[in-house]
Amino acid sequence: MTTTTLQRKARIAMKRLPVYIGVAVLLIIVAYPLLWLLLGSFKQQDEFLSEPFWSLPRQLNLDNYIEAFVGGGLGKYIQNSVIAVFPSMAIMLLFGTAAGFALEVMVWKGRGAVLLVFLGGVMIPIQMILLPLFTIYFNLHLTGTLWPLIITYTATGLPLTVFMMATFFRAVPREIFEAATLDGAGIYRLFWTVGLPLVRNALFTVALVQFFFIWNDLLIALTFTNSQDLRTIQAGLLNFTGQYGAVDYGPMFAGIAVNVVGTLVLYMFLNQKVMKGLTAGSVKG
Repeated sequence: MTTTTLQRKARIAMKRLPVYIGVAVLLIIVAYPLLWLLLGSFKQQDEFLSEPFWSLPRQLNLDNYIEAFVGGGLGKYIQNSVIAVFPSMAIMLLFGTAAGFALEVMVWKGRGAVLLVFLGGVMIPIQMILLPLFTIYFNLHLTGTLWPLIITYTATGLPLTVFMMATFFRAVPREIFEAATLDGAGIYRLFWTVGLPLVRNALFTVALVQFFFIWNDLLIALTFTNSQDLRTIQAGLLNFTGQYGAVDYGPMFAGIAVNVVGTLVLYMFLNQKVMKGLTAGSVKG
C-alpha cells in the first residue's frame, strides 16, 4: 500500500470522524438507560437506598422478577393488557382498512368530507372525552370490566388508522382495481383479494404504531379500571409498593424491564415490515 493511499484513507477517516463520534454519542444516550434499567432489576432494596445509582448489582439473581410476577401480579397485568389491546387493534384495523379502501378506491359523493371528519377526530384531545365516556360506561353498567378500555382504544385509534390506510391505498395504481373489475370482481373481492394483499406491509406498520400507543397508555387505563384485577401493565407498575407505601424498586425495575424489553424485541422483529410499510405510501404508482 502506497503512502498516497494511506494519506487518502486517513483524510477520509478524519472527515468521517465527527459522524462516528455523533453515532457513538447517540448509542450511549440510547443504550445507557436500557443497560441501567436491566442492571437495576437485579439490585436489592438496600442497594438502591445506600449505594450510588451507577453502581453494579452485588449479584445477578431473579428474585426481583419472581417477586414482580408472584407478589406484584405482573402476569395478571400483562394478561389484562393483552385482552384489552389485541381485540381493540383487530377491530380498529378491520374497520380502518375497510374505511380507507372505501374513501380512496371507491368513487362516491362526499368522500372527501368524510375523510376530513376522520382527520378531525385525530385532533380531539383524549382528556376532553374521558369524563363523558366514564358517565356513559357507568350508565351502561360496563364499569368493572375491560370493555371500556377496548371500546375507547378502538374509537380513539380509528381516525388515525383510517387516515393512514387511505394514504396507503392512494399509492396503489388504479389500473389494478380496474383490471380486476373487468374480470368480474365485486367490491368485496376487490377489498379482500386485491386491495388488502397490496397494503399488507402498511397494515403491519399501522398495527405496530397503534400497538405502541395503546400498550403504553396510562391515562385511559387509570380512568376506566376501578379495581386491582383489571389494571393493565402500565397502571399496574404504579403499585409496586411495600410496607407503609414504600416503593419496591427492585420488582418495579424488573417489571419495567419486562415491559420495555418485550416491546423492543417486538419492534426489532417487525422492523423490516415497518420500513416497507412506511415507504409503500410515499410514492404513487
